[in-house]
Amino acid sequence: MELRQLKYFIKAAELENFTDAAAALFITQSTLSQQIRQLEDGLNIPLFDRIGKRVRLTEAGKLFLPYAKKTMSDADDGRSILKDLMNLQTGTLTIGVTYGLTHLLTKAIVSFNEQCPNIKLQISFGTTQELLAKLEGGHIDIMLSFLPVQRTPVFIAERLFSSYLSLIVHEGHVLSKKKQIDLTQIERLQLLLPADGYSIRNMLDSIFEKHQVSPEIVMEVNDINTLLQLVDTGKWCTILMNTTIFNYPHLKAIKIIGEEVRPATITWPANTYRKKSALLMETQLKKFSV
Repeated sequence: MELRQLKYFIKAAELENFTDAAAALFITQSTLSQQIRQLEDGLNIPLFDRIGKRVRLTEAGKLFLPYAKKTMSDADDGRSILKDLMNLQTGTLTIGVTYGLTHLLTKAIVSFNEQCPNIKLQISFGTTQELLAKLEGGHIDIMLSFLPVQRTPVFIAERLFSSYLSLIVHEGHVLSKKKQIDLTQIERLQLLLPADGYSIRNMLDSIFEKHQVSPEIVMEVNDINTLLQLVDTGKWCTILMNTTIFNYPHLKAIKIIGEEVRPATITWPANTYRKKSALLMETQLKKFSV
């Protein structure tokens, strides 16, 4: 059994077509078919049913697929370890981040780049759920968000610092001088809130239900920067974490009384090798955490 055979098997299983899989792998169909046949012969069991031009995994193929993927993942981890032995002179670090932690990441990136100028950084923005899917799929190395501290079979979320839930208003708003506010006072305000899909929206809905609060939600926005721009007009308010308003000097964060602080976290895929560059980035993030 060879790694290239597993690679060909996984691609054929994904596309259910030997021709398409060969094209995606930049090899001939005959080469792919031959290698998969050799894999089947070595295992002494067919992995695909050949149905015309298409193929379909047999029961054995379905059982074998997750093990093939794990083997390839372990091989990739091995290659990553070897790259790290080159003293961070090459490589790529891919980071997923939610909007509220952009300011922290920006400061950490500057410091990181001074130490490792040859490491290529790739930054991906999204909601917590979108980034979790990317983390699970192996498309990002680490994720920065307000996901609660936890450990699952898929990921591990570790605390960076604590933030608090706030009513966000323009400095000209009648409430802007307040340091704290009770949740019941929010019922009288016109609110803009993040759309479904943001973890903070799920948390807010739970809080409203728990305290039997029915806020006046006049608009839902699926982009936090746009949401803050609208609040910056002075016409509306919103509820976000206090760290979110870093780029808006005229906005004020008023702490909501009685609500627990929420941790900002760095999330890692579970049971995988942690790149040396990712660990260095974690150090920089903690250095600049509030």
